[in-house]
Amino acid sequence: MKKKIILYSLICLFSVACSNDDEDGGKDMEKPSIDMTGDSAFPQNCIVLYRGESFPFRAVFADNRELGNYNIEIHNNFDHHSHSTDDVECDLEPKKTPVKAFVYNQDFSIPSGKTRFEADNEISVPGDIDTGDYHFMVRLTDKAGWQQLRAISLKIKDRN
Repeated sequence: MKKKIILYSLICLFSVACSNDDEDGGKDMEKPSIDMTGDSAFPQNCIVLYRGESFPFRAVFADNRELGNYNIEIHNNFDHHSHSTDDVECDLEPKKTPVKAFVYNQDFSIPSGKTRFEADNEISVPGDIDTGDYHFMVRLTDKAGWQQLRAISLKIKDRN
């Protein structure tokens, strides 16, 4: 009788250990999503921002299991490089060499357990940076480490 119980226990243990990872409780194999299309989403492609002013970042993040964190990066596009996450093409100013380009790179946490999160951050544009073409990039990572990227083009100008 003891041998049967031990054998049965070993068979159960073996079958649990070999279960499919795609079943509930298994590995997360899906990337999170970034939605910047809603009425309150901001910024949008080809938007103009102004030196010395602030603007909101608003987007909706979602994941099938659990969100992790996100990063916002802003850098110049004075050399006309591309990140190709959107089909919209904005008019570009002539290429130029940066003197004092705006560089922003900030990480933000998302509360644990969230599968949906509405990001709402205020970002200040310094008043003494180079005007011109910039990229605004959002990187969203879920708890499993999958990452989604959204990049848009924008301009920074003087208000006058």
